[in-house]
Amino acid sequence: ASPVPTAAEPLPEKLTGQRLSWGECPEVGEGPLGGVLEPMPDGSEWECATMKAPLDYSSPDGRTIDIALVRAPTKAADDKRVGSLVFNFGGPGGSGVRTLPASGATYASLHTRYDLVSFDPRGVGRSSAVKCLDDEELDEYHQKARVPTNAEQVERLFADQQRYNKACEENSGEILPYLTTVYTARDMDLLRQVLGDDKLHYFGISYGTELGGVYAHLFPDRVGRAAFDAVVDPTLPPQESGLGQTKGFQRALENYLEDCDSTEEGCPLGDPAAAQQAIVDLLAKAERDPLPANDPGDRRLTGSLAATGITLALYSKDFWEVLTEGLQDAIDDGDGTLLLRMSDLLNGRSDDGSYDGSQAAQTAISCADTRTRYSPEEARAKAPEFEKASPVFGRYFAWGVAGCHGWPVEGAGDLPDVSAKGADPILVIGNTGDPATPYEGAARMAEALGEDVAVQLIYQGEGHGAYNSGDDCVQRHVDAYLLEGTVPKDGTRCRAS
Repeated sequence: ASPVPTAAEPLPEKLTGQRLSWGECPEVGEGPLGGVLEPMPDGSEWECATMKAPLDYSSPDGRTIDIALVRAPTKAADDKRVGSLVFNFGGPGGSGVRTLPASGATYASLHTRYDLVSFDPRGVGRSSAVKCLDDEELDEYHQKARVPTNAEQVERLFADQQRYNKACEENSGEILPYLTTVYTARDMDLLRQVLGDDKLHYFGISYGTELGGVYAHLFPDRVGRAAFDAVVDPTLPPQESGLGQTKGFQRALENYLEDCDSTEEGCPLGDPAAAQQAIVDLLAKAERDPLPANDPGDRRLTGSLAATGITLALYSKDFWEVLTEGLQDAIDDGDGTLLLRMSDLLNGRSDDGSYDGSQAAQTAISCADTRTRYSPEEARAKAPEFEKASPVFGRYFAWGVAGCHGWPVEGAGDLPDVSAKGADPILVIGNTGDPATPYEGAARMAEALGEDVAVQLIYQGEGHGAYNSGDDCVQRHVDAYLLEGTVPKDGTRCRAS
């Protein structure tokens, strides 16, 4: 079973007193976040280091693992520098070492007073990454994924999942029990000490808000200035959380189709109702007979991969134009190339055919956190409710909630405890059009943190997250808090222009 420490065991000085050797960052490889690390707008170069952390915090003198770090030091004078601002970009399974440099310009204003710091959480990227299937096996796994329509197909789906689980156990079994959010929160507190900060200043996005909430619960007196954006609902069990996401992506799809239809020339997919039906028909067709996709490995666009590509595009309005093109290609010309490339982005697959491991890490961390294991029968029983919530995504999301079925490690607990009585104010930012972390979860996170802790900021916009939308109002309020300590009025609203 995954360990559940009830108290913060003291750590040896060899860990808390370790000195980081910051130096040139290694190559970050291919893919959307790969390539050369561009300096910050002020010319600051990125530096990388490795921190040692206990594999098992209940045995802090035992085996250690490496936690990969990245930072851009601020050029602020000592009397202006606030400290380090630590980022987690979510997933779970996202690499901070790759994501922060790729999006550094978004946080340039915060860099004026903070060293910007991020890390690969345990099990992710360069931090003892989870390994399951190899690249060729993952291609085959994704090609075979189908929404089951009969008992034989259900059996085949979960047989494939069991082979995946077995590969995870064979390749990463020693670390799987220790990938809990509680342990990653402990890693963040060790990082705070090693960086020399009395309190943890933090910017958590998506799953990073759950991680931040767990940290605040464990160490309320060590919470500094903290912002939670694209907020996870900590009160929902996995199946209800999956249903909420289904509704969130359906809402985002409807907003996208209405926006497409509102253009002067109209939407090439038709009015919203006709366009949605065309998408439903496309997914059903690709499920039966996958579309050719001009892929060097002769991969084809299945219904599952098409749904994944559409999901990716709804994370940001920046993708909406590309989504229209991809849907047109698939619906009108039977060409799945663009939608397949979009699904690759969400699955962590690069053009060279390599996978970044984020999906394996997401499964491992999620299943280490929760002891809930939905059976195939429970997934099938719930499927009609998912399909009612979304005719496009429901069939796919319904079976996804059984992703921990047969996982080789027992989970740590049920719901995360994020109550943080006594913590400094935490800014909780909800986006009314967020598909992946629906807006309703922000209020529930705020309530769970505590009324004397949480301060809500509401963004009436689209996409996953608010600060990264570039909205002036959101960025002004967040910057005022993180840079100056100025807390906005609870319930302040910003509307997308």
